[in-house]
This record gives sequence, C-alpha cells and structure tokens, in this order.
Amino acid sequence: MKPKRLEQTPFMHACALDELRRRGRIVVRAADRPVVIFYNDGAPRAVDNRCPHLGFPLHRGSIDGGMVTCHWHHARFDAISGCTFDLWADDVPPYEVRVEDGHVYVAEHPRRRDSPEHGLRRLHDGMEHNIGLVMAKAILTLEKTGVEPTDILREAALFGTRQRDGWAMGLTVLTAMANLLASLGPRTAYLALYQGVRRTAADCSGQTPHRQRSRLETTQLDEQTLERWLRYWTLVRHRDGAERTLLTAIENPQTRPAVGRLLLAAATDRAYADGGHLLDFANKALELLDLVGLEHTREVLPAIVGQLVAARGGEEVNAWRHPIDLVPLMEQAAARLVPLMKQDGRGGLPWTGEARLADEILGDDPAAILDAVVVAAEQGAPAAKLSKALAYAAAMRIARFGTANEIGDWVAALHSFSYCNALDQAILREPHPALTRGILHGAMSVYLNRFLNVPPAKLPDEASSLDDLSRDGDVLLEKFLEALDNQQQVDLAARLAARHMQLDHPVDALIDTFTQAAVREDADFHTLQMLEAGIRQHRRWGHSPQGDRILVAVARYLAAHCPTPRAQLQTATIALRLHRGEKVYEDVGEFGVQSSGAQRTQKSDGSDQSDRSVR
Repeated sequence: MKPKRLEQTPFMHACALDELRRRGRIVVRAADRPVVIFYNDGAPRAVDNRCPHLGFPLHRGSIDGGMVTCHWHHARFDAISGCTFDLWADDVPPYEVRVEDGHVYVAEHPRRRDSPEHGLRRLHDGMEHNIGLVMAKAILTLEKTGVEPTDILREAALFGTRQRDGWAMGLTVLTAMANLLASLGPRTAYLALYQGVRRTAADCSGQTPHRQRSRLETTQLDEQTLERWLRYWTLVRHRDGAERTLLTAIENPQTRPAVGRLLLAAATDRAYADGGHLLDFANKALELLDLVGLEHTREVLPAIVGQLVAARGGEEVNAWRHPIDLVPLMEQAAARLVPLMKQDGRGGLPWTGEARLADEILGDDPAAILDAVVVAAEQGAPAAKLSKALAYAAAMRIARFGTANEIGDWVAALHSFSYCNALDQAILREPHPALTRGILHGAMSVYLNRFLNVPPAKLPDEASSLDDLSRDGDVLLEKFLEALDNQQQVDLAARLAARHMQLDHPVDALIDTFTQAAVREDADFHTLQMLEAGIRQHRRWGHSPQGDRILVAVARYLAAHCPTPRAQLQTATIALRLHRGEKVYEDVGEFGVQSSGAQRTQKSDGSDQSDRSVR
C-alpha cells in the first residue's frame, strides 16, 4: 500500500527506494511538469525530465558520477544544482528529494523558483552569450513574475548601448517592437519582445564595448553654441568632438531639454544620410529614451554619434546629382521653406491639403515637387502636416509597387518610407525649423523611386470588388496568415487586409495579425521597419482612405517577404512550451508516469492544456 502524502510539506510520494535502485530512474508528474528521479552514487537525484535545450526526455539519457547527459545533443548537467556545463543548453530545474521509511519523496516544485532576480540574471546570460533559447525563457520568467515589458526592454537596451560601440539595427528593432506592444495580444507581444532582445544581443556578439567620452568642463555654453558645434563636428566627421559636445549638452541642466533638437538638426545636415537610416536611428534613440527613462540619456544618445559623423549624404551619391542635380534645387527650396517655419503663429485658416500635397510629391518633376512643398507652407501648412503628407506619399510607393520589379527593389521604397516616417515622428517631437529641410530630402527620395510604380499596381479598392471574400473578421485574419505561408501572395494579402478594414472590424486585431505575421518569421530588419512605420502612419491618419491604404502597403510588403524558415519561431515556441510545463519530446512509455493528482486535459496534438498564458 502506498504511503500517505507527507503532511504539511511541498513533497509528494514518488516510489519505493528499492524500486528506484532496481530501475535506476523513474519519471513522476510534479505540480506542473514531469520530473525524472535518478539513483546514482548511492543517492536519488531529481531534475525536470525535459532537457532545457529542446525538451528531449532526460530519462532517455544517462547519469554517471552525478552528471546527467542528454543523448540528443549531448548537453550535460550537474544532477544536484541543475547547472549546465554547456551554456547553449541552459540550466535544468533541480528538485529536492527525501527518503523516509524506505520511500522516495520529491518536491512538487523546483528548488530554484522563478523570481525577477533569476529572470534578469538569465536574460543577461543569454544576451552575453547570444543564446536565443535562454533569452526567450528569461523573458517568459520575467513576465510570469510580474516584471513589466518596459523593464525588460530597459535591461536589453542598456545592454545594447554598453556592449557595442555604436547604435545598430538590433536597438532599432527593439524600440520598434516596444512601440507596438500596447496593440498586441500576449503571444504576439512575447514574440515581438523576443525579436528585439535577440537581435540586440546578436548585434553585440563579438563587438567592442562602447568607450564613453567625457563632457567639456563648463556649464557656460548655450543651446545655440552647442548646436553650431555639434553640426560642425558632424560635417567634418570628428567623432570625439561631436560626442563631447553632445555630452556637454546632456549634462548641463539648462541645455538638456534641447538635446533632441540638437541631435536631429545635425542628422538632417546631410541629405537622406545613409539611405535614410541615420535619421531613423536618431529618432529611434530618442523614442527609446521615452521608453526607458530620461535618466539614461547619457548611456543611450552617444551610441548614435559614430554613425552621425560617418554617414554619407545624398549629395555624395550619383543618383542625386545626375542626370538632374537635385542638390541645388533642394538648397533653393530650403532657402524659402526654413524661414517660413521660423514664423510663429502665421494665422489663417487651418490647412487641410495633406492628400493633395501627397499626390504632388508623387509627381515626376523634382522642381515642381519641391515648389509644391514650399507653396503649401506659404499657404499655412505647419511642418507636421507637410511631413504627414510626405510619409503618405512614401507609403504609396509601396502600396503601388509593381511586382515585376526585382524583389530587392522593395527595400529602396522601404528606405524612403522609413525615413519619412522617422522625419514625421521627429517633427512631432521637436518642431525645429532645420528639420524641415528633411521634408525636401524625403520628397526627393520619393521622386527617385518613381520607377518602382511603372506600371503602378492597382490597389484593392481599384482592382475589383472584395465581396467574394468572407465578412467574418476572424476568418479574414486567419486567411491572411495562411496566405503568408506561401510565396507570391502580395495581391491576396492586400485584398484580405482591405476587406477587413472595409467591414470596420477592429484595427487592433489586424495590427496584431500583421505583427504576428512578421515576428513569427526570420524577418529581416527592413520588414520589421516596414511593420512599425506603417502602423505608426496609420495611427496618424486613422480609419480613412489614406490610413487604410497605408496598411494595404504593409500587407503587400509582408507578403512579398514571407515565408521564411521560421527558425526563431521554433526557438521561441520551445521556450514557451517548456515554460508552460507542456510535453515537448516527452516519451514515458518505458518507465510510466505517476500523477500528483492535478486535473489536466489534452489538446489534440497531445500537449498539455494547462492554465498557463504567456504573461
């Protein structure tokens, strides 16, 4: 007869000690997962039966001298602490074991319970060694223990600024995904955060850490002087001078509020610098500060200085100088536009010509395009409405992208759109007159991409009726994801998205589906840029013909770049299933499973359907 459960303890009966000696190992069901108890060197040892690497049953491995070996990828673990000797595998949760009256009892929960401190330590371990599985499991642990996504973001961001000498794509992705979290469901939010964290870690792997400069030892410099110096050091490509000037502005309480204006003004001195990436990265650095706290300004903003001084402007690129030299045209237009932006309270009726100006920016005469921007300003258009019109025009290059173009040409249109979105967000943040030069630069980038719309693709509302598609919003979203399981589904994806909006289904559901479609892929940097920029611009326009067409552009871009092997989804999903206590590769037929009595049901795929959620 089996002994009664030990009273007032978190332990449960496992087996008779003689049985464990005879069999060498036995698998039991603890509170939320299978546990393997080994008998080795005269004592019982217990760990989670699922290898923390990919969930393979450890009872099918071996133990010798207190070392457990998984026979699938040969990861090795200390049977007492659960610590791994192979960092890529992660630690396996260990369990306390007691022997009383000839019977073995095992704790219902692992010895090392989840805690914020443990989760943060594992997050740093995963990022330092660039191990995706460890990062994914750390995120889940942190969320389970009540740590807010913003706090996870802060830890990852500060790691990225310290462990790499300069801003990179990972920090941009991390910020972009954080900007979307409020619109996402738990599972999509987890995948989005994982994408940002693991890309930040990948950027830092093998890189030289940032070496901080020091500020100038004075508080007597005003904003105008610091702006003039920062722009000068940028133009002459002097990193030390630029970084010390920026740090001086940051650490002076009188000029600290102006730091964003200084940085963005310098970032637009060169036209469309680094194919638009410089301004996008500078704006993302400022957005990251909004998320992690202004007290981290000194750590975050200097990361952008290296690219700020090294960036190559459009004036140095052949396409901007031949066959038409766009540089003098932009300079002439800027001489008219910037003074207008310096005039406060110009009065007059509110200007509402954004859609009309966007159509003019999509023209094929560069001088006429630049003149249209200046005329709109003369008519009273504020900078934020000029940049709004510009970003919509850039989105239309993608919405009308002809699929006869090479697949790589999508990126040219994407660069322009991400630049114009960044400019729009920057102007909303810091309405500095110098930033309006960027509107002219963005307009010329849209002009240079005009060949991508020859012939222009028809939008779903122009091509045909959408009545052949379902009216059910959930069905449309499911069909959208199914479409992206296959290549060359650009038109179908656009139609499904347009139908969803046509029927006024909740836009957040569509945004979550778009994000899920992107973050389940091994998506490149540009795809995630497109996702976030499109959603931000849709929010600018709202549910309107223009706003809906921007999301059609997002749908088309996503479909053009899906599917991929989805290796990162595999890693994130394994981490999630291990976190939930589900079976992954569990096979206990040889040894049997004893249950602690918890009520559980089975999904059709055989995995446990527990009470777990992602958060």
